[in-house]
Amino acid sequence: MEPSFDLVVIGTGAAGATAAYRCREAGWKVAIVDSRPFGGTCALRGCDPKKVLVGAAEAIDQVRRLEGKGIAARDAAIDWPALIKFKRTFTDPVPEVRERGYVDAGIAAFHSCARFTGPAAINVGTETLTSRHFLIASGARPGSLGIPGEEHLTDSTHFMEMETLPNRIAFIGGGYISFEFAHVARRAGAHVTILHNSPRPLAGFDPDLVDQLVQTSQEIGIEIKLNAPVSSIEKSGSGLIVRTSGAGGGQSCEADVVVHGAGRIPEIDDLDLDIGGIRFGKAGVAVNEFLQSDSNPAVYAAGDCAAAPIPRLTPVASMEGEVAAANLLRGNHRGVDFTEVPSIVYTVPPLATVGLHEQAAKEQGLKFRVNRQDTTGWYSSRRIGVRYSGTKVLVEEGSDRILGAHLFGPHADEVINLFALAIRFRLTATDLNEMIFAYPTGASDIGSMV
Repeated sequence: MEPSFDLVVIGTGAAGATAAYRCREAGWKVAIVDSRPFGGTCALRGCDPKKVLVGAAEAIDQVRRLEGKGIAARDAAIDWPALIKFKRTFTDPVPEVRERGYVDAGIAAFHSCARFTGPAAINVGTETLTSRHFLIASGARPGSLGIPGEEHLTDSTHFMEMETLPNRIAFIGGGYISFEFAHVARRAGAHVTILHNSPRPLAGFDPDLVDQLVQTSQEIGIEIKLNAPVSSIEKSGSGLIVRTSGAGGGQSCEADVVVHGAGRIPEIDDLDLDIGGIRFGKAGVAVNEFLQSDSNPAVYAAGDCAAAPIPRLTPVASMEGEVAAANLLRGNHRGVDFTEVPSIVYTVPPLATVGLHEQAAKEQGLKFRVNRQDTTGWYSSRRIGVRYSGTKVLVEEGSDRILGAHLFGPHADEVINLFALAIRFRLTATDLNEMIFAYPTGASDIGSMV
């Protein structure tokens, strides 16, 4: 007899796990399916292990920046094999812990690819699972570049598993993956190149602060080539040759490893969604404002595989899992609001953003002032030897509310959360300026930022 469930979740990342537990707590019969080790991208292949590597880069960078300022940094270095071993203490236990959690909660767990066999059934290995509802939360994967030699590419997952660090690394794409891992690899001693196909990297972040990040990156020895779309990758002896095209003519770059950092796409191509009557496109599963499939009402989608105008971030995926579960349990009533979601590039120092950019505020016809600060000379930067840092805060005229905040420098990854809080609860620049923060902290600079 075919197993029958109230909900089958495809994917064990943040969105899928959240929804599975919420629906199980409500008494539903729930199954969860994943062809990869349980845990999803963030815990196994993304945010968490990446931050372990970034932490080492931050530590070594601060030691080097303070050399001659009271610190002797002659022998400071990153031990790459030891760092990867340390990283695995976080990732290796995850699949077993997650599976045990599902079993203890009474959630049926399946290790297999899922394929729809109809609007209300999927094939999982040798079994067919029927269900009243499905949640697709299968995440994303690196997109195909469609270039000769693409088979020579390494993705970010394998980068974080390398037992030894190659001497020469090229990153394709000027997004957050490339910049974050480039900063780690360079501070671990590798020769690093970033190849980006347009004039400006990190398009989702403030251009003035991106310029500061680019300058910082170049000063630590990262070569950044803009307007350099990659046209091919060739094997050459023990290494690789990356060829680029563009307005400046063809160029080449030699590397031992070439890492794909040029964007990710929804991982849905092997789910046979058309057989399930589920409409989808390049952006993912087509959903309405309630994260419900617009063609099969029994199906919802959340996280990176949903075609919603959302930032592809783990906290967002968790929230979408909550939203999907709420709508499944009580009918469609809850939408998603991403106005105040901060986004961070974990370079050293980090780059952060929340709310509106200047151009978006202008397009909405808002009247606002921009408080732009080069904070390189501020105490918070000088005391730890940071050479470039800055902030930009948009404040609406009349209401005095915060429209957007953009930060580059020490503590940007923490302080941005306070601006997100201000935007969500409509705090004003005056409110923030009058707040007494502990000093000296990253937050104590906020009054000068607004």
